[in-house]
Amino acid sequence: MILPDIVAGTSVFLDANTFVYHFGPDPVFGPACSQFLERIERQEIQAVTSTHVITEMAHRLMTIEAITSLGWPVAGIAARLRRNEAEIKKLQGFRKAVEVVLNSKITVAAIQPSMTLNAATMSQRWGLLSNDAMIAAVMQSLGVSSLASNDADFDRVTGIVRYSPL
Repeated sequence: MILPDIVAGTSVFLDANTFVYHFGPDPVFGPACSQFLERIERQEIQAVTSTHVITEMAHRLMTIEAITSLGWPVAGIAARLRRNEAEIKKLQGFRKAVEVVLNSKITVAAIQPSMTLNAATMSQRWGLLSNDAMIAAVMQSLGVSSLASNDADFDRVTGIVRYSPL
């Protein structure tokens, strides 16, 4: 299913890639994600994400910004940033994106310590990477079953209905 298929009034959890495609902006997935975020701002859809998703979004946007503004290659971008803290200080787009999300109609859930063990269990059960397992754990704790994500790994998780951009 795709983002436009989400029925008004549905509660949806947002994965980092939805934000990254919007703020990137991604030429393929960006428009669909932007339209989806506009529906959230009009309160047609109830959206939630988590603090860990926002930090993942910020990291990915920081690396994209460094690649595009500094002309650095994709390979080894995180290591290159670590060695060049002066360049990190110049990057601004990722922080603006964080502010936009925090000032939007999206509810941001905090990660509770008990969710960490649940996420580790889900990681083993469904074969998910840690950040994805944390999304599943937070969704479970909030009683949310719809997910806006382009990550097909979530299709393995019973009880999650994933909506991709296209």
